[in-house]
Amino acid sequence: MDTYTALRHFADSWAVLGLLIFFGGVVLWVFRPGSREIYKDSANMIFRNESKPKDD
Repeated sequence: MDTYTALRHFADSWAVLGLLIFFGGVVLWVFRPGSREIYKDSANMIFRNESKPKDD
């Protein structure tokens, strides 16, 4: 079995399974309970000091 065929069989089976598990984990992490406030705060961070620069 040459290298290309071996890598092709690996990619067809285990790599696809690993990528699907990784994708599912990322989706679960993003939509976990309690993350809405964190993402809302991050999205509005740029507008906090809109009227004047922050005092040092």
